[in-house]
Amino acid sequence: MKISIISPVYLGHNLVDGLVERLKNSLSEMFEQYEIILVEDGSPDNSWEAIENICIKNENVKGIKLSRNFGQHYAITAGLTIATGEWVVVMDCDLQDQPEEILKLFDKTKEGYDIVYAQRELRQDSVLKKISSKLFYKTFGYLTDSKQDPSIANFGIYNQKVIKSILSMNDHVRFFPTMVQWVGFKSTKINVKHSSRAEGKSSYSWRKLINLAIDNIIAFSDKPLKLTIRLGLFIAILSFLFGSIYIYRYINGEIKVLGFASIVISIWFLSGLIIFILGIIGLYLGKTFDKVKERPTYIISKKINL
Repeated sequence: MKISIISPVYLGHNLVDGLVERLKNSLSEMFEQYEIILVEDGSPDNSWEAIENICIKNENVKGIKLSRNFGQHYAITAGLTIATGEWVVVMDCDLQDQPEEILKLFDKTKEGYDIVYAQRELRQDSVLKKISSKLFYKTFGYLTDSKQDPSIANFGIYNQKVIKSILSMNDHVRFFPTMVQWVGFKSTKINVKHSSRAEGKSSYSWRKLINLAIDNIIAFSDKPLKLTIRLGLFIAILSFLFGSIYIYRYINGEIKVLGFASIVISIWFLSGLIIFILGIIGLYLGKTFDKVKERPTYIISKKINL
C-alpha cells in the first residue's frame, strides 16, 4: 500500500528538513511505499533551494515549484493532481500538524471510513486567532449553509476516490475543507495533538482572511443574494407601515409641516442599500467573469523527482 503526503510550503526554508525527517520516521513503520510532495507556493525565502536539496538526497520526496504565490489551497490542488497513493494526507509544513499522528489517522480508516479529519484537541494558537477563527467559521457556515468546525483544518487522510472527486470539481475558487465536505463520502474525526509553530508566524493576514472568506462565500453559496431579497422585502413592508401611519396622522391633522429631514434620510438610506445590493451582484458577476476566462488556477514552473 502506498500513501501520499502533500504539504504546501511558504516561508518554510528552515522547516522542510525537520518535516521530511519526521515523516520518514513515521511512515516507514507502516507503509511499504510512500511519497512526500512538497509544493513551494512562490515563497520569498529559500524554500525551493531547501526542497531541491532534500529531493536530491531522497527520491521519495517530490518537489513542485509554482510560478508565483497562488495561495495555500491552490498549492494543495497542485499536489493532489500528482498524488498516486491509495491514501492521501494533506498537512501544513509548519509542524503544527504532527507527522506522528498520521498513523492514528490511518488506523481509523480501517473501520471503513473514506475520510478521517484531524481534530485539533488543544489549539496552540493565540487567543485572538482562536476567536477570529471561530467567528470566521461561524459566519462562513451560516452563509454557505454548511457545518464548519474551527478545530478542523486541512490535516486529515483521504481515500484516492475522494481526491479524484475533488479534482473533478472545476471551481475557479479552491478551498480544500469545503470541497471535501461537498463531495461527501463516509467520514469521521479523531482528536490529534496540535503543536505550536516551529518557527515564524502565520502568513494569513486579516486582509487575506477577509478576501478568502468573501471568495469562498461567493463560490460556494448564493445565500447573500437571497438575503438581499429578504432585506428588500423587509424594508418594503416597513416603508408601507410607516407610510400608512403618516397618512393617518396627516388625515387627522397631526402633521402641519412635512419634514425635510425625513425625506433626505430616506433617500440616503435607500441609495446606500441599492449600492450595497448592486455591489453583491457585482461580486458574483466578477467571479463569473473569472470563470469564463478559463485561466489555470495555478502554474507549475519546476518539478523534481517526477
